[in-house]
Amino acid sequence: MASQFHVYDTTLRDGAQQEGMNLSVADKLQIAALADRLGVGFIEGGWPGAIPKDTEFFARAAKEISLRQAVLAAFGSTRRAGGQAHNDPQVRALLDAETPVVTLVAKSDIRHVERALKTTAAENLAMIEDTVEFLVSEGRRVFLDAEHFFDGYDFDAAYALDCVKAAAAAGAEVVVLCDTNGGMLPERIHQTVGAVRPGVPGAELGIHCHNDTGCAVANSLAAVEAGAMHVQGTINGYGERTGNADLTAIIPNLVLKSGLAALTPAQLADLTGVAHAISEVTNIAPFARQPYVGTSAFAHKAGLHASAIRVDPDLYQHIDPQLVGNDMRMLVSEMAGRASVELKGKELGFDLAGQNDLLSRVTEKVKALEADGYTFDAADASFELLLRGELPGGRPEYFRVESWRTISETLPNGHGGEPGKLGASSPDAETASEATVKLWAGSERLVATGEGNGPVNALDAALRLALGGVYPRLASIDLVDYKVRILDSARGTDAVTRVMIESTDGSAVWRTVGVGTNIIEASWEALTDAFTFGLMAAGVQPAA
Repeated sequence: MASQFHVYDTTLRDGAQQEGMNLSVADKLQIAALADRLGVGFIEGGWPGAIPKDTEFFARAAKEISLRQAVLAAFGSTRRAGGQAHNDPQVRALLDAETPVVTLVAKSDIRHVERALKTTAAENLAMIEDTVEFLVSEGRRVFLDAEHFFDGYDFDAAYALDCVKAAAAAGAEVVVLCDTNGGMLPERIHQTVGAVRPGVPGAELGIHCHNDTGCAVANSLAAVEAGAMHVQGTINGYGERTGNADLTAIIPNLVLKSGLAALTPAQLADLTGVAHAISEVTNIAPFARQPYVGTSAFAHKAGLHASAIRVDPDLYQHIDPQLVGNDMRMLVSEMAGRASVELKGKELGFDLAGQNDLLSRVTEKVKALEADGYTFDAADASFELLLRGELPGGRPEYFRVESWRTISETLPNGHGGEPGKLGASSPDAETASEATVKLWAGSERLVATGEGNGPVNALDAALRLALGGVYPRLASIDLVDYKVRILDSARGTDAVTRVMIESTDGSAVWRTVGVGTNIIEASWEALTDAFTFGLMAAGVQPAA
């Protein structure tokens, strides 16, 4: 019998089935360590015996990671029909993984038993009983995932319940009711869990939901409210199709909204950091609008909100973001009033309280620029440079631009041929770009020409060649993302273009924006802002 509430993480097994995700064993070891750091109770490592990579994971995990809180679980199926648990290869592989917990999956929908397993209702019950009894006799804690339970219960409630009772009678500690197809709604989940719970003595009930109706988190919470003491999910909601129930939403909802001590306050405060760290390992960009841990979860844009937040942040936030390791962010846009600018300035380290003239100037400037196509929602670095331009001391000037130009030409890629016959659309054509910049850094005039695989790359190279000797710090600044948006498509190739650039120095990340009548002009503005901000943030002094 479970003595306390279980948070069970299946990121490494069910989450890894997400389209486009391919985790190495090293990746899985990192994610396991991060999930343990967060404080989940159980980590499902994979399916040993069935997947060679997972067999290797369990072998290495025993030697390479030391879990402080979580217990490692191996996942597998019940014995084959007509066989015996003690000599079934897949069941033996579960023992060989040497994990304290084994999670078995078993069919609980009679249609799956007869059509997928191609066996009888009685034999499926025997498979559940034999496998659970054998693993318990070998000293393992056994959890059983009743696959397709809710669909099976709707079709034949008596048989679905027989499967759950068979697992509990054989010694399963937890029987997990699975919404495998993800088609249930919260009311139905609550009703079914409430109806099943009294009829399953000796074991706790758990819940495992998929997100095909968009209700996986709500369904999981409904099951807990109905008496489930074990909830399964994945970090960031990873999983096949539309994903599994997202633990980064389930956990804070349980702790902060339902008062359930699933994690300690210190562990909960690490939620955002762990979620983003796992995103780095999976190489799947974090979802900005993800509840609790997304970068936009506590971002405020409307001027009316900002006025209220200045008085009391709780007026427009359902929790203190620091409880989950996140932060409030103020977005400065055409919707901004002076309160928004004041709060954003405070976020950036400037006390603008009482400076009404300055706040009005910045607010009007932001609105005018956004009318021209700029956006500062996701370009904090450009906004800070704009703000500094209105403050005493002004924006730091690391260089003054005399002129710049780019040239792109199409070459025949070494194949020769008759001059004039090779057009830009030819598969043999190769485009080369060159940029020349003329700058002043202090009293020194700098001229440099750079080459690149496009005009923006060539401008980046030319800027670095010109300024690298004066500002060696530029070598540590890398452009990591580049986005282009056409703002007035009705004007075709004459449309206004906005460019967003994301840069990093290996520790901090900043974003800048540029707008122009062509993509090169817009890119140049965003690029020079990125270099200026990077040097300023590093504390570099402008050349004399």
